[in-house]
Amino acid sequence: MIDIFESTATGISGPANRHFAITPADEDLAIRPRAIYVSVAGNVVIRDDEGTDVTYAVTAGQVIPFRAVQVRAATTATVVGWY
Repeated sequence: MIDIFESTATGISGPANRHFAITPADEDLAIRPRAIYVSVAGNVVIRDDEGTDVTYAVTAGQVIPFRAVQVRAATTATVVGWY
């Protein structure tokens, strides 16, 4: 496959090129995503790098452009990390 962008640096505002399933847990993510994609609606509880948790009511298909440190165990939504 031809990738005309392969020699272009990926900035924080550019599209992600990798993804991973996120299992909610009260521990740091192995990979810090540039965004979180919601595949099943519910609540997502995310922690920032200051240790502050905020709960968001989310719908399927929603993208949260946030570099979360943790997706907490209280999360009921199904989410995927993009980086």
